[in-house]
Amino acid sequence: MLLPLAENIKRYFSKKRVTVTLLTIIATVIFGVFIFFAFSTDVVIDYNGTQVTVKTMRNTVKDVLLQKGIVVNEYDYVSLPLDTKLIRNKTTKIHIKSAVPVKVFADGKETTIMTSKDTVEEALKNSSIGLGDLDRIEGADRNDKIYKDMSIKVVRVRQEVVTKNEIIPYEIDRRANNSMDQGVEQVVSKGKNGVCEKTYMVVYEDDKEVERKLISDTVVKEPEKEIVEYGTIATYTVSRGEVIRFKKVLEMSATAYTASYKDTKKTPDHPQFGITYTGVRVKKGVVAVDPKVIPLGTRLYIEGLGDTPDYGYAVAADIGSAIKGNKIDLYMETQAEADKFGRKKVRVYVLY
Repeated sequence: MLLPLAENIKRYFSKKRVTVTLLTIIATVIFGVFIFFAFSTDVVIDYNGTQVTVKTMRNTVKDVLLQKGIVVNEYDYVSLPLDTKLIRNKTTKIHIKSAVPVKVFADGKETTIMTSKDTVEEALKNSSIGLGDLDRIEGADRNDKIYKDMSIKVVRVRQEVVTKNEIIPYEIDRRANNSMDQGVEQVVSKGKNGVCEKTYMVVYEDDKEVERKLISDTVVKEPEKEIVEYGTIATYTVSRGEVIRFKKVLEMSATAYTASYKDTKKTPDHPQFGITYTGVRVKKGVVAVDPKVIPLGTRLYIEGLGDTPDYGYAVAADIGSAIKGNKIDLYMETQAEADKFGRKKVRVYVLY
């Protein structure tokens, strides 16, 4: 009788121990849950556009990210510093954007940058490459959105104001000098160059000039003309090498005459024998002309053409009934010379 009673008592206390244990566990869990909810905080994480809400008892942003297995590096964007303390009973929002690689060709080389920036302009300005206000981007616009493995080129653009002095060449003022021979020139007043100050806006792309625009043009020194006189008097070098100056030249038909009766119908005892129309006694160098063509008293030089020798210097001092128009009659010392001469073409230079 005693044995069954002992077993019943044992079973009774065994069941009570289990119940106590279970109650203890339940109480502990309830207490733990109470403590968790009492001392935890809510964290909303926006990770590359996906939102998750985390209830945590961790103390810092870094700790809660590690709790969720989120690893960030120096190029990623995190809206809060990693050591930021979480505030109990207050929801903390964390925005994370992972950096992506972007290939950039600039300054003669290709570089891959990691960026979490939204636009091309922001990414470049925030990188070691940088972006100037005038720099040009090829392959994208400044406000284009960044995406993974994007490829762009940066052209360095700079402007420079350049001022330089340029020569204004002087002009030459040529003036006729009627007392100088043809072919002769002389500088009366030497010319001087002027100076013009020109200012340009020069545009360079990757250190190569691509545009030059004139923005100001100022003459700081006016040029001075050079005065040059040139001769107008024609000259001719005679067979003996002497240079003669002439007003004009005529191609004429020449004959020859003497003071003989044959040519003048006057005998030596005639008071006008050997006297020209102008009263000058005939001699070598006296010629008869048509006064309408060559005025009487004009000094001449007569050039023989072809094999004909020059007659030489002469003066228009006589006339003749047969000498009309473009004809000239040359005085000879003897009848034989006159007869031998006949009729020839000559060039007559009208001298000064």
